[in-house]
Amino acid sequence: MAYPNAEQGKYRSVPAGGNSRETEAWALTEAARRMSVAQSDSVDIEEFLGAVRLNWRLWTIFQADLAGPDCDVPLEMRQNMLALTNFVDSRSVEILSTRNRNLASALITMNRNLASGLFTVIPSSAADQKSSEAITSANEVI
Repeated sequence: MAYPNAEQGKYRSVPAGGNSRETEAWALTEAARRMSVAQSDSVDIEEFLGAVRLNWRLWTIFQADLAGPDCDVPLEMRQNMLALTNFVDSRSVEILSTRNRNLASALITMNRNLASGLFTVIPSSAADQKSSEAITSANEVI
């Protein structure tokens, strides 16, 4: 997946509603883009810190959702994601207190990697069934 850089500007559109995976992937990617662009020394430090705060708010939303009683994410995945939210919390506080732009690189990479996984299309069980049937049919012909 290619990510826009400073020369390319912002994303052209926000994803349509109804697909939470796509929306979350877009939000992670957009937060990563904003932090990446603002890492440059030519960008005002307050703009950089604002990008870090935006990312922190996004992760706080994930954290609240994962900690809620209605969360249907499998336990092991939920625990892993909550560990990531703890990392984002501590790294964000560290960045805001030290104003060190280089510390954001880990957050940017993490956001991009998670977004990449969310953008990956997961085949539905019906598609899996059809694919399995096609393979079986092809094997019968051979």
